[in-house]
Amino acid sequence: MQKFGIDKALRVGILLLTVALVAVVASTLRDRIIVAGDSAPSFTVTTDSGRKISADDFGGRLLLVNFWATWCPPCINELPSLNALAAELKGSGVVVLGISVDKDKAAYDRFLKKVKLNFETSRDPSADISADYGTFKYPETYVIDRNGKVLEKFINEQPWMSPEIVNRLKGYAR
Repeated sequence: MQKFGIDKALRVGILLLTVALVAVVASTLRDRIIVAGDSAPSFTVTTDSGRKISADDFGGRLLLVNFWATWCPPCINELPSLNALAAELKGSGVVVLGISVDKDKAAYDRFLKKVKLNFETSRDPSADISADYGTFKYPETYVIDRNGKVLEKFINEQPWMSPEIVNRLKGYAR
């Protein structure tokens, strides 16, 4: 009789541990998608100009992180207005950082030689940083405040020089 009780207790214990293991594994498999109000995931990149920067390097300034690629038509379409925005807001406490998910370094380098950008860029060919943000559609841009909180998230091509967006960003930077 005592053996039956121990067997039953072991089976219940194994079942509970299995359920707990499945729950832990399932929670790690879910993609985390960063939205407004979340803390921005930390990252460090070496920009194309050779500067090593991290998300923490922008204390006191508003950071726009734009995930893009040279093979992405909406990304290319929005670059002129994002470029103009970076020039317009330079010195106003707003920093634009473009992080490309291009795997082909040669194509990326050729593109940057043709298109002169007014903001820092970097390449993340493994897309680890964009994955940390839950980005799966390009372009995707995050507006991050001086405390590391995401204020806004823009998915797809944006008219960055629209008065509404420019004024909102200037307001955040104050």
